[in-house]
Amino acid sequence: MDNYKQNYEKWKNSKVLSAEERKELERYDEQAVKEAFYSPMEFGTAGIRAEMGLGTARLNIYTVRLAACGLATLIEKEGEDACRRGVVIAYDCRNNSSLFAMESCRVFAAKGIRTYLFDSLRPTPELSFAVRRLGCIAGVNITASHNTKEYNGFKAYWEDGAQLAPDQAKIVFDEMMRLDIFNDVTAADDQTVKKYITVLSESFDEEYLSCVLEQRIHPSAIQENREMKIVYTPLHGTGYRFVPEVLRRAGFDNICCVERQMVPDGDFTTVESPNPENKSAFSLALEEARQTGGDLIIATDPDGDRLGVMVKKDGKYLLLTGNQTGALLADYIIRSRKENGTLPANGCVIKSVVTSDLGRKICEDYGVKMMDVLTGFKFIGEKMEEFEETGEYTFLFGYEESYGSLAGTYARDKDAVVAALLVCEAAAYYRSRGMSLSDALAALFEKYGYHYETVVNFSVRGAGALERMPKIMAALRSEPPKEICGVAVSEVHDFQNGAFGLPKTDMLYYTTEDGSILIVRPSGTEPKIKVYIMVCGSSADHAKQKAEDLKTEIKTRAREYCGRSLS
Repeated sequence: MDNYKQNYEKWKNSKVLSAEERKELERYDEQAVKEAFYSPMEFGTAGIRAEMGLGTARLNIYTVRLAACGLATLIEKEGEDACRRGVVIAYDCRNNSSLFAMESCRVFAAKGIRTYLFDSLRPTPELSFAVRRLGCIAGVNITASHNTKEYNGFKAYWEDGAQLAPDQAKIVFDEMMRLDIFNDVTAADDQTVKKYITVLSESFDEEYLSCVLEQRIHPSAIQENREMKIVYTPLHGTGYRFVPEVLRRAGFDNICCVERQMVPDGDFTTVESPNPENKSAFSLALEEARQTGGDLIIATDPDGDRLGVMVKKDGKYLLLTGNQTGALLADYIIRSRKENGTLPANGCVIKSVVTSDLGRKICEDYGVKMMDVLTGFKFIGEKMEEFEETGEYTFLFGYEESYGSLAGTYARDKDAVVAALLVCEAAAYYRSRGMSLSDALAALFEKYGYHYETVVNFSVRGAGALERMPKIMAALRSEPPKEICGVAVSEVHDFQNGAFGLPKTDMLYYTTEDGSILIVRPSGTEPKIKVYIMVCGSSADHAKQKAEDLKTEIKTRAREYCGRSLS
């Protein structure tokens, strides 16, 4: 019998499952059984993320308990003091998030590990802040970030407030593979949990909000433009309380919230996907802005770590990319701190290697250090920790193309709350100078070249998808392209062997003779191969056409090579 069928039979016959759960498993057809039980979820630096449902490849109370038990083992290796320091647990608006958070508490309590549980949903950056503020050994956030309603996840953090390092994630995963999911994982009863749990209420929020507000650079610009109309949507997520509150405390008076989306909702009933990278997520906010004459539209994703921005341009609203928002904020922070005399001589901006080089050109112009790290905000957090220990650089700003950024050192993960504050402050600053954010972006392009970026996501379909991704990457290594769109490939960097002084990882980096950059890497959380395209052109249209031509050719080549296994 195939392994997935054995796993299915084990679950279906388990006495641990309720009668209702066993009936649900009996309704699975062959395809459902294969997809739910083919393989366990991989626990990486971002934890685990999957569709909810019964099975080893799905998120449910049993796989969440297993992940918590694996993390508990990592904590126990640190000794009794680590167990006393405990774990902070947060959760977002998704279906079952509060349930999975409590199940995690039960597992930690059974292991004698203290927990701090937020009394209601909170954004990811506050979880990162809480780990550091409370001196905990670890943190857990139950969230699937910007994925659709079917998904949820278990994100693990360490004592620095950043996600787990690769070697730590491996320890957790190895332990999960060693344990029997039903016989080796214990969840404490209510009475035992009470001995180990501390509930964090709204009073704790004040410390976090104070740190966010400390990141203001030009409060006077806000006061001068306090009537600027800001349209905001949390897309039913955790930003619904904090973003409007921070903006009001900062001095903005004219904040128009999309009321239908201010209600936490795990079904995300008003959007197809709660992802602020997609223009479709802004539909209701756009309606509100057009009716009320909004100057700026901002949206945060369900766990409040990513920010989407729409700016006015020629009477229309333009959705900025993560690269554009990051470059605008990097320029604004450096420019403003230089103006008010708070720019340190050893200032440093950090970005992921798959993020546009526009930020690098800005930093070089100001004489500020720009540093690249691997994909994942965890690596930006590592550098921040290193700076605090060595004093070699002073952290100014960190960002990724995937709509995440952080200013300030109170957390070690991206924070859409502080990003929202700074984007609105930057809009007020430029408004005082007779400019809009779209004007500021145009000025950057005029000065540093017209940069354009896009990403091609290839979903690897079917059972065993995660196992096939390394084979696809291996094939690319064995036959690297010599030209793309008729332009010769001038450089190939294989990060599996180490490149640019960064740690080894499964990623390929191509540079063409005209300066275009293409980066290929498997997703760390989903069965996808991602191709990042970065170009610079003589005009906006020229840059966009270059990128679109590359995108078309890459799609054609991928399908010719992989056939129906990619979509």
